[in-house]
Amino acid sequence: MRRCVAVEPEAFAGTYWGRAPLHCRAADFAAARSAAPGSAPAGSTPPGAAPAGSIPAGSTPAGSAPAGSAPAAARPPGFGDLFGTGDADELLSRRGLRTPFLRVVRDGEVLPAHSYVGPGGAGAEVGDQVRDERILALFAHGATLVFQGLHRLWPPLIDFAGTLAAELSVPVGVNAYLTPAGSRGFASHYDTHDVFVLQVEGRKRWMIHEPVLDDPLERQPHGGRRDEVAATAAGPPALEVELAAGDTLYLPRGWLHSATALGGPSLHLTLGLRALTRYALVEELLALAAEEPALRAGFPLGFDPTDENQLAGQLAGTVAALREALREPDVAAVARRMRSRTWPTSRPAPIRPLAQAAASEAVDPDTIVTPRAGLRWFLRTEPDAAILELPDRTIRFPAFCGPAVLAVLDAAGPVRVGDLPDLDGEDQVVLVRRLLREAVAVPARSA
Repeated sequence: MRRCVAVEPEAFAGTYWGRAPLHCRAADFAAARSAAPGSAPAGSTPPGAAPAGSIPAGSTPAGSAPAGSAPAAARPPGFGDLFGTGDADELLSRRGLRTPFLRVVRDGEVLPAHSYVGPGGAGAEVGDQVRDERILALFAHGATLVFQGLHRLWPPLIDFAGTLAAELSVPVGVNAYLTPAGSRGFASHYDTHDVFVLQVEGRKRWMIHEPVLDDPLERQPHGGRRDEVAATAAGPPALEVELAAGDTLYLPRGWLHSATALGGPSLHLTLGLRALTRYALVEELLALAAEEPALRAGFPLGFDPTDENQLAGQLAGTVAALREALREPDVAAVARRMRSRTWPTSRPAPIRPLAQAAASEAVDPDTIVTPRAGLRWFLRTEPDAAILELPDRTIRFPAFCGPAVLAVLDAAGPVRVGDLPDLDGEDQVVLVRRLLREAVAVPARSA
């Protein structure tokens, strides 16, 4: 996170997260690197003032320093190591980029994909491939190029987003916006998730207005409040900032914003932080309330729910039954539902399938493995089995393997196969071979 904000993480969490925008200049980051711990950089500009028999769910932290997470002294200033215009050209011209990994926006409107995609020639007839000559024409006429899902597509951003997601315990998505000089991509709008903006190249002026709806949920997008958004955006901004290369901007969800490129083309990255809200718990509690018979009961024959007199009594009875159902919520049941809800939103670190398969065949007692970075898991024990829950499947092991499985999953660093507890040499090899084939562990050299 220190690449995203130039204030101490504790100060950001307490003062800005979910509360107020924060603009940090490239010079602020340089000052922060040289300042004593805990000192605030000059120039930052806010707009104003486990159940029994189980092991708690885990997320394997990243154990290495991938691209984008190297020490600051080893990196060039700014964000060119993550993605640049040369990388954009590479994707557009030589990588067979397809929709929806690219959108094109002009005058606030998303252009239809058929205006810039087509088949790739013999042997590559798929019709949704980006055509570089069409992109050239559209960009020359003021269109903004939106590269979507770069956290799944571009290696430095795969690593950077994974590291940030592990640090914040929040799913992180990455888009890039390449805008011609003097052009604006989208009209003023708000997002339903928090955003870090990293200015990579060029300059961009941002106009930021206070929310028309505080803390909007995903089901409350700006499109449903167009008139309010337009009226608020027509007034004076709460914050007007110019981002230059190396600058960043944090926007909490709900804050209105629009941006215009200045002087020349502008490239920035947006890191979308899709944090959970209390409403997620409300939804899961209501789902569990379906187990309460009184809440599944039907209404009397002839009941008219639009008649306030008829509705009053039924509503009071339903609220009373709901209150009773929620009096002592089953924490373990809610946690299970939250695992099913949240785990699929983040991918663990990539693996190399062919190298992984070869490594599984070569396991011996001296093999060194590590847990797969970013993998979410929950290990529970039963009398006859150790059961490992993963985002997409459940794996059963003999009960006596439980301590060894945990030793791998919960390791802070590399683990030698021959050091796994409570197993003999052959069982150690068999277990690690399976963990590698299940993509739960990875060879230490690939971590």
